Amino acid sequence: MASAVTGDVRTAASGSGSVPKRRTGRNLWSLPPVAVLAVVFLYPLLLVVRQSFSPDEGGTSFAPYTEVFASASFRSALTTTVWLAAGATVGCLVLGFVLAMVIAFVPFPGGKAVARFVDVFLSFPSFLITLALLFIYGNSGMANGLWTGATGAADGPFHFLTTPWGVLLAEITYFTPFVMRPLLAAFSQLDTAQLEVASSLGAGPARIVRQVILPEALPALAAGGSLVLVMCLNEFGIVLFTGAKGVTTLPMLVYSKAILESDYPAACVVAVVNIAISVGLYSLYRVVSRRAGA
Repeated sequence: MASAVTGDVRTAASGSGSVPKRRTGRNLWSLPPVAVLAVVFLYPLLLVVRQSFSPDEGGTSFAPYTEVFASASFRSALTTTVWLAAGATVGCLVLGFVLAMVIAFVPFPGGKAVARFVDVFLSFPSFLITLALLFIYGNSGMANGLWTGATGAADGPFHFLTTPWGVLLAEITYFTPFVMRPLLAAFSQLDTAQLEVASSLGAGPARIVRQVILPEALPALAAGGSLVLVMCLNEFGIVLFTGAKGVTTLPMLVYSKAILESDYPAACVVAVVNIAISVGLYSLYRVVSRRAGA
């Protein structure tokens, strides 16, 4: 009896000793990816932050922040970035909700193929969609060509792609599938019997959408909208490829300050502000996605 107890004590002691060894092994295995992350991402980010506090005159100060925040170009870029991102997000939510409902609840030939195409569309680069819009609505695009061919006019009426509205259209076109994807996943979990019961009780289509479909879609809408908002805030390719010279967003201002003006402290200040906004919104997106289960 005593020997058995002694054996159990030894087994427990040896088992408890192996736990720290396993933990140490796991910690050692985590060092290489952490080191790579630090060298590839954290160190360059630290350099950007440090440069934002290093004016050209030398030393360390808040002077670059004071100069950038006081400039009209920064305030204009910040305002343009926010309203374009907010407008594109609202447009994507409305359009994505309508299109996802049609695909999920309206039977039509090729519906499944369209749903699969939404997944493929997510892999397209943003500039490809912008180029497609330029081929259609550009100054020498199809729409203007048809107009001049039909009326004999020297020029067509479609010149909005180089304006903020053209950028807004391109962003809504490109980012709408990012809202549709979580919506289609949410609608696939919705029991169609609920729709049939609501219809049999006399509820019209608008009431069914408002009281049955929309409550189920709200978590997916919040997750998709948060993601689109973050991506629109950082979008560079669409603004660049539309040729909208009068549209300056924060990423475009970083490019202008760093490449065109060689004002690296100012470019780093704008980049830090953009990063801070993006990280804050991404944290919000993660919280919403976790609650939505997306």
